[in-house]
Amino acid sequence: MDHPGEPMHGTDLGDLTREVPVSRSSALLVVDVQYFVAAPGYGLYKDIDPLAVPDELRYFFRRIGDCVLPNTRRIQEHFRRRGLEVMFTTVENLTLDGRDRSLDYKISGYSVPKGSKDAQVLEEIAPVSDEIVFPKSTSSVFNSTTIDYVLRNMKIESLVVTGLLTDQCVESSVRDACDRGYLVTVVEDASGTYTQDRHDWALRLYKGYCRTVSTAQLLAEVESLTEG
Repeated sequence: MDHPGEPMHGTDLGDLTREVPVSRSSALLVVDVQYFVAAPGYGLYKDIDPLAVPDELRYFFRRIGDCVLPNTRRIQEHFRRRGLEVMFTTVENLTLDGRDRSLDYKISGYSVPKGSKDAQVLEEIAPVSDEIVFPKSTSSVFNSTTIDYVLRNMKIESLVVTGLLTDQCVESSVRDACDRGYLVTVVEDASGTYTQDRHDWALRLYKGYCRTVSTAQLLAEVESLTEG
């Protein structure tokens, strides 16, 4: 079934809309910005010299360094200042040998041992204090963690999503969050994938599930909130 993002004709839904600014019931979810996924010399790119990144990956790592990290950091700072929750997902086994991984991750050869460096969030945007990290073994954090249970316990009604990859784990998490009744905002210039075309195409594909904003727009919304 098509998911156009608009109410069907003949259905009176009043003023319901996805274009809802952040509120005190919003949380930031940073998806998979970790050494396994996002750093030359580690994980998926363990054989790549950070000083000699191949042409096919230059856009990706430039996107991370120029957009994903600095913009996510700015968003984190604003959320923390307002007392809003900052959360993370990481690709990480519950075991050392990865026997708990999803079939898809086993087929893909993704194995991030519990507690390893590859499982850690990049230092530039690492969790502070007791911020929650959800280790996952599926594309969507909602399919292999207790995130839905935790969000409901914490009275979170909407998620602001940044991270990697726009067209894979970000997309899967956005769709599942929407299906579970959360309002979702994706920050366009704080997320990324391997090419600009893939990034843009992903945002178009799940437009009907979330709203898309820039970092500047999001920060203005956060600044309008009273301090907690």
